[in-house]
Amino acid sequence: MTEALLVLGGYLCGSLPFGYWLVRWRRGVDIRTVGSGNIGATNVWRTFGARLGIAVVLLDTLKGFVPALVATLWVGSLWGVLAGGAAMLGHSRPVFLRFARGGKMVATCGGAFLGVAPIVGGIGAVVWILVFAACRYASVASITAALSLPLIALGLDEPWPVIAFAALAAVAVLFLHRANIRRLRMGTETKMQLRRRLKPS
Repeated sequence: MTEALLVLGGYLCGSLPFGYWLVRWRRGVDIRTVGSGNIGATNVWRTFGARLGIAVVLLDTLKGFVPALVATLWVGSLWGVLAGGAAMLGHSRPVFLRFARGGKMVATCGGAFLGVAPIVGGIGAVVWILVFAACRYASVASITAALSLPLIALGLDEPWPVIAFAALAAVAVLFLHRANIRRLRMGTETKMQLRRRLKPS
């Protein structure tokens, strides 16, 4: 029963749509109606600037980190992985938005790995930062970091639940970025602007 509650708690934490709530509160706008229509940090950052974007990054990371860490410390890495995976699912299909399309799980995935396998999550975050600094494409950084996770987990000889979680997370992130991959192939993917603030169209 405890394990099931931890997984359910992970899903509910992941379902907290911070990107939607913060933009609605601070700007009075439904983030799903502007930019890419995504509730995640990248769309918030592109549309309303770094201040709100960074806040969403931190909150979305935290909602993956907390349930994964609590479950790992309480009942072990297997349940930490399941709670973290449930948080990612909640972020993608949040109950608080009636299971409508949510975000692409990248920050929540990073938080989950920081909770269940901190070294793997930390190296994955460094990969994201380095790739993003080199190309300024959030999608490329996210895909590269996600694909690096199973390799990092294998290289560090992590327990099998962590390796399996890394592989599944990589597949999920890749799937959710399929539209970005199409735009990258066509040369129409948008680079992130770190300083210039974009206004909603």
